[in-house]
Amino acid sequence: MHDGALPAWEESVKIDLEGKVIVITGAAQGLGAEIARTAAGCGAEALFLTDRNAVDGMAVAQDLVSFGHRCAFHEADLAGPDAPREIIGAALERFGRIDCLVNAAGMTDRADFTDGRVETWDRLYAVNARAPFFLMQGAINDMLRRGSVGTILNILSMNAHCGAPDLAIYASTKGALSTLTRNAANAHLADRIRVNGINVGWCDTPAERNMQAVTLGKGDEWLAAAAQNLPLGRLLQMDEVARLAVFLLSDAAGLTTGALIDMEQAVVGAPAQL
Repeated sequence: MHDGALPAWEESVKIDLEGKVIVITGAAQGLGAEIARTAAGCGAEALFLTDRNAVDGMAVAQDLVSFGHRCAFHEADLAGPDAPREIIGAALERFGRIDCLVNAAGMTDRADFTDGRVETWDRLYAVNARAPFFLMQGAINDMLRRGSVGTILNILSMNAHCGAPDLAIYASTKGALSTLTRNAANAHLADRIRVNGINVGWCDTPAERNMQAVTLGKGDEWLAAAAQNLPLGRLLQMDEVARLAVFLLSDAAGLTTGALIDMEQAVVGAPAQL
C-alpha cells in the first residue's frame, strides 16, 4: 500500500521551455526556423529571432505571433563585427534577459586546399566562429549579471571531425566552434550555464536542396539518389534535430554540458561498411 503519491521513477519528465527567453540565429529558414517553431510549441516565454534575410525572418516571426507566441525579429548579418553586440543589445531591450542562445546560423561555402582563398577563410570564420563566440559572450555576461542559470546550444556539423576535401575551411570553422563549445561549458560550470552542441549530419534543409540541385547541378532527383545510399534510406530531417535541440535547452537535460552529440547515420571511428 502507498499514500497515492507517485514514486519518483513514475513521474513523467516534461520537456518544455516554459519561462525561457530564447535568442536564435539563422532563424529565417532551415534548422534555425525549425528550432524556433519547436521551441514555441514547447512553451518558450519569448523568442528573439535574427537572420540577414529580413523577408523570410519576419515571416517566421509573424507566423509564430499569429499563433499567440511572443516573438520578435531582428535583421543582422553575422559577417559584420558589430552584429553580435547589436543582437544581444536588441534582445535585452526587447525582452529584458536571455535564458537560452541557439547559434544556428552558418555558411557552407566550399573550398579545399587547392583553391581556398583568404576571402573565403575570413568570411566563413567571421560567421561560423567569431560571431558565435561573441554571441555566447553577450549571453553569458547577461546570465552572470543576473546570477541566473542559462543554456547555450551551438549547431555544428559532422564535418567538424574532419570534413570532405571541398569543405576544408568550413570544416575547420566547425572544429573551432566545437572547441569553443567545450571551453565555454568548462569555464562556466560553476555558474550553472550549460553549453552543448549538435554535430548535424546530412540533413534535408532548404539550403541543402538548393546547394545540391542548383549550385552543384544535380537536379531535383538528387534527394532520392542520395537517400538510396544511406543506411536508413533517407536524409536526417529538420524536426529530428529540433527535438534534440529543445531537449538540450530544457531542464530535462539536467547537468548535461560540454556534450557534442553526433546526429548522423554513422559512428565516428567505426570501420567503413563495405
